[in-house]
Amino acid sequence: QVQLVESGGGLVQAGGSLRLSCAASGTIFSIAAMGWYRQAPGKQRELVASIPSSGRKIYADSVKGRFTISRDNAKNTVYLQMNSLKPEDTAVYYCNVQRKVGTGTVASWGQGTQVTVSS
Repeated sequence: QVQLVESGGGLVQAGGSLRLSCAASGTIFSIAAMGWYRQAPGKQRELVASIPSSGRKIYADSVKGRFTISRDNAKNTVYLQMNSLKPEDTAVYYCNVQRKVGTGTVASWGQGTQVTVSS
């Protein structure tokens, strides 16, 4: 089991910045990737950014150039720096950890943190 604790959400004006953090604890070995998803009202949950244990970072087209994902392995923490925020970035943001189990992966989710961008 992996426990994820998110922080850093809030209300910000368009053009502003926020930094989300997600600290992982518990069964945190064999992590394949850590990332962030978001879900706006009435929409499906979507990938925002992912950082694999090996390989290149992945970003949704809508956030490229504005958001940066990073990871501190010593602290088992993943961050999402969000700059130039837009009203359409408003959503609940969820931390996600993918662990290798056998030939597949198992996902764990945080409780979500609200990000609201006012125009």
